[in-house]
Amino acid sequence: MIKKITRKSMLIRHSGRSTDFISPSFGYGCLYNCSYCYMKRHKDKGLDVATNTGDILTAINNHAFFTPVDKPNQTHAEFTTYDISCNEDFALHAKHHQWEKIFEFFRDHPIAMGSFATKYVNPNLCNFDPQGKIRIRFSLMPQHKSDLHEPSTSKIINRIKAIDAFIDAGYDVHVNYSPIIVYDGWLEDYKELFDMMNDYVEYKDQVLSECIFLTHNFKKHKANMLAHPATEVDLWVLDKQEAKKSQYGGENVRYKLGTKSEYIRQFTELHNQIIPWNTIRYIF
Repeated sequence: MIKKITRKSMLIRHSGRSTDFISPSFGYGCLYNCSYCYMKRHKDKGLDVATNTGDILTAINNHAFFTPVDKPNQTHAEFTTYDISCNEDFALHAKHHQWEKIFEFFRDHPIAMGSFATKYVNPNLCNFDPQGKIRIRFSLMPQHKSDLHEPSTSKIINRIKAIDAFIDAGYDVHVNYSPIIVYDGWLEDYKELFDMMNDYVEYKDQVLSECIFLTHNFKKHKANMLAHPATEVDLWVLDKQEAKKSQYGGENVRYKLGTKSEYIRQFTELHNQIIPWNTIRYIF
């Protein structure tokens, strides 16, 4: 269900990892149903779409001019970066937004740059040339795990093949290895994924990556056990995980600190052996 709302909060939050900042939400919710999604803990169904797009863009504009950011940094060498899709999949929901107005704002802005992650290859976006001022981050994982955990999303091979097409259209394109889930044979599956990146990406000097290991949540675990119990074989593995309170008080689990360090080492070593050109911006 799509619900039109007026976005009241114009809070812009600091990020510092994927982007410098997180913009007010143009959309809140997701029409996908991924097993690990943190949004589903807060909004299980439907999508709220802000109708006051201009107010949000005004807030970003004022913030960009009055909040100095040291550049270059790892989010971008020149521009102040804003995640416009922290609470939704913007490419999937684009038809519900004034997406061209949003993209035009960032394309023409002297300081600000927009960014969003997606699991959906939306060819309509290629009809717009953002002149490098919109970054798309395609989320990637081994296909058989995507089939289980991300039903109805674009096939992994199609996301990889879309990288060059979106660069040709004028986008800045990165990839997200997220969430990285550890299971028997996970490194062999990622080797196959990295080989696909080597085979299909031509603009190897332009595509950077972000790597995020799984954090799961007790509330989402209980919901999955009722609706999608097969997913929890991968997600709720307490002999490998430890409890972690989120900044908002959520009951989460993540891979144990010492064990996770070894997973990060193994993943990074494999990645850099096969696709050293796909520079890792950060991994945690």
